[in-house]
Amino acid sequence: MRETPVAKLITAWLQKHSLLVFLLLTAIGSLRIISTYGVFSHTFDEPAHLASGMQWLSGETYITDIPEHPPLARVLAALGPYLAGVRPHHISAMFQEGLALLSDGGHYDRNLALARLGILPFFWVGALVVFLWAKRYLGEPGAAFAVLFFTFLPPILAHAGLATTDMALTAMVGASFLAALSWFDRPIPSNSLAFGAITGVAVLCKFSSLAFLPVAFAAALFWYLASEHPPLSAALRAAKKRAPQLLLAVVTAGFVIWAGYRFSFGHVAFTSVRLPAPELYANIQLVIDHNQRGDPSFLLGQHSYTGWWYYYLVVLAVKTPLPFLALVIYGALAADRGLKGRGTQLALAFSLGILWFALAGHINLGVRHILPVYIGFSLVAATGAVHLLNRSEESRAAGWILGSLVAWTVVTSGLSHPDYLPYFNALAGGHPENVLADSDLDWGQDMKRLARRLHEAGAQQLFFTPSLPVDLAAQGFPPVQPNDREKPSPGWNAVSLTVLKKARLGLWGAYPEIKLWPDQVPPSERIGKGIWLWYFPP
Repeated sequence: MRETPVAKLITAWLQKHSLLVFLLLTAIGSLRIISTYGVFSHTFDEPAHLASGMQWLSGETYITDIPEHPPLARVLAALGPYLAGVRPHHISAMFQEGLALLSDGGHYDRNLALARLGILPFFWVGALVVFLWAKRYLGEPGAAFAVLFFTFLPPILAHAGLATTDMALTAMVGASFLAALSWFDRPIPSNSLAFGAITGVAVLCKFSSLAFLPVAFAAALFWYLASEHPPLSAALRAAKKRAPQLLLAVVTAGFVIWAGYRFSFGHVAFTSVRLPAPELYANIQLVIDHNQRGDPSFLLGQHSYTGWWYYYLVVLAVKTPLPFLALVIYGALAADRGLKGRGTQLALAFSLGILWFALAGHINLGVRHILPVYIGFSLVAATGAVHLLNRSEESRAAGWILGSLVAWTVVTSGLSHPDYLPYFNALAGGHPENVLADSDLDWGQDMKRLARRLHEAGAQQLFFTPSLPVDLAAQGFPPVQPNDREKPSPGWNAVSLTVLKKARLGLWGAYPEIKLWPDQVPPSERIGKGIWLWYFPP
């Protein structure tokens, strides 16, 4: 009696238990995320997001120091602390207000964990989107592989564990695109309402959705026209048929967005026109202005305010696990022309459309700004995995390659725990701080680790320039003085790698030709991944 090939056994098992695999992988990812809450201190953006969300929950006018974000993700981040009894401190500076909220009642760790817990449901939504999208086009084995890859990506785990807007954007942009696919296939009222409502929620998570979704839809439409070659008359009939349902979806999205701004109505800041949700238009204008002026950024030893066209290509190359990248490339090449191929091409259109838009922008601030591309890439990687699995019935080498890549993915992700935020693959070399900084490496997350190390050493003073607003005394630091950029000070000296790499943009009043002493003196030790520490005897 001939043995059943291993590939068929795996496929048969996954077809029966794909939902169980989804639930198990999502639960494992959730536990890994939650376990990081107590390890890291707040990152740069979290206090302001918390303060803005608390402002909304308290019924106050939604006016913030950084109004370039809509309220939904911020409200969910503030909900846990609010239910625990935290209330606004009414400090005008939102970063300081956020610090006061985190320290409210002396419960810094609890308040920060509750804020981060409010973002965890978006990780579940993102995993569900990947599962449903892959199941629709790739079947159960493909869905299991896609969820595995998505939930084991360090950038996804990192930003799903922070009280920011990036994981919310990722989940809801993916959900909107998936809803659009269902609506396109069946333009009925229920699908139109779902498509509109989900898109409205995506806009309420982050304004990037207003750019990402149109370019993703356009890329998908371009692929459809290029691959299907529908007659012009048929295309016009299809558009005419869907027009009323599209209008219903747009109206629904508008209503959801207006509800997110509590049905406000008034003058838009830069015009004399009165419109629903006037804050929305003013804040979108701020995002446009921000993109035009750029933001201080660092890449491969260079500094810029307007960024580089290839910035996000480098980010993906060094921040994404190599086996995942290999499967994405293989999956894109191996996609056939059937239903599976259609799903893969649509996933590629989704991710590449978003990436194309990001390449044209001037805000180069890390992988978090293109995090939604991992939704589509997870499906493409799953296509590669399924293709290798099917080939393994005839070629033992295909099975070994697939097993090695999956094991490499799992081990890489496991070894990166809990430092998902500063994860880099081997392409970055031994000094990733020479490639990227900021939220890809040091976003202020290691302050608790630094305070603990100084306490163990009995340090009485520290020379340090933090990369973010922080109550150093409340974090357990000894008295702190700013670093001297020209020479180290006697005693303990710590340097934030983000501050060091951006110093030439003016944070220390330095210029490219001036050598800073931390660049020339190897650190005595490294705190986490983002802080260097020295001790110089007096």
